[in-house]
Amino acid sequence: MSADRLMIDVPESFESERMLIRAPRRGDGAMVNEAVRESIEELRPWMPWAESVPTPEESEAELRGAIIRYLERTDLRLLLIDKASGKLVGSSGLHRMNWSAGAFEIGYWLRTSCTGQGYMHEAVQAITEWTVAELGANRIEIRCDSRNTASKRVAERAGYTLEGILRQQERAVDGTLRDTMVFSKVRGVEFG
Repeated sequence: MSADRLMIDVPESFESERMLIRAPRRGDGAMVNEAVRESIEELRPWMPWAESVPTPEESEAELRGAIIRYLERTDLRLLLIDKASGKLVGSSGLHRMNWSAGAFEIGYWLRTSCTGQGYMHEAVQAITEWTVAELGANRIEIRCDSRNTASKRVAERAGYTLEGILRQQERAVDGTLRDTMVFSKVRGVEFG
């Protein structure tokens, strides 16, 4: 583990217009579990972890692991919380990070009852700006199954450029080979 990576000061929360975007905390498992239970049918085709509905205890244990990974700077999971209601809107974060290159990938999922309201576009915009300002990003990617039109629309609406499609790149949740769309923003082109 790189001591340099551990010394990076990564803020644990920031805000967008409607959301508090923050690292997970102990006790968040119940609200994440509630959102996953509500959204399991929409998540199942795209998220390998959504094959079965987790118990509240499994959700809490997974989030406690996410806290450790956040502190280790190996994965930065972020919860999206509506400021007005306190309701969990969804989850996002930075994954597959290359700290030396300043390269990050944004992943995300949205609670079913919050779709179609611009939350994920707002979150991706805020996370992109935060990643550039706080972490000095040079490259930010969004990857999605080419059949996931909702995820594709989020990337396009947020101004990410389709770099290419990795054909038959990995197994999809349903066992078929999937094509992965790779969208990006890079320093000097799409941002400062």
